[in-house]
Amino acid sequence: MKTRDIFIAVFMVLLLGALAWLWFSPSGLQRAPDISFKNVEGETMELQQLQGRPVLVTFWATSCPGCIEEMPHLIEMYHDLAPRGLEIIGVAMAYDPPNHVMRMREERDIPYPIVLDIDSEIARAFGDVKLTPTHFLINPRGRIVHHKIGELDMDKVRDRILAMLESRAQG
Repeated sequence: MKTRDIFIAVFMVLLLGALAWLWFSPSGLQRAPDISFKNVEGETMELQQLQGRPVLVTFWATSCPGCIEEMPHLIEMYHDLAPRGLEIIGVAMAYDPPNHVMRMREERDIPYPIVLDIDSEIARAFGDVKLTPTHFLINPRGRIVHHKIGELDMDKVRDRILAMLESRAQG
């Protein structure tokens, strides 16, 4: 093979690798959207105001078995890590009737803020979320560092959040 052919082959491998990385990690280090919303308590929240803390945004629905199954784990994580700086925001999908959301919130005693995404504005801001559960982990610098459609591996997410909280405490 000629040097030129080797160069082209290496270039193509690198190019395909970069394209694959972009394709399979679409939210790699994107900035979290600059959005504001009202939680069910009527309080206005701005995602950018939470910068400096890790934030887990979880899109869910009362009709989603996976969402319901992981809810106790999210509640436990919130109780354990919110005092250290974690924020969890539960975003109820537009198709979920508000009275169902409110009833589940009360029945499950969900401690973290719940937002009704009635017009799908929040879902669109996060890349047009359609499936539940869908999660976005945002680091203290406001970057999306993990995007997951489906149930979370709670141990891995917890470890990642703990690492963020520890580096935040040291820095």
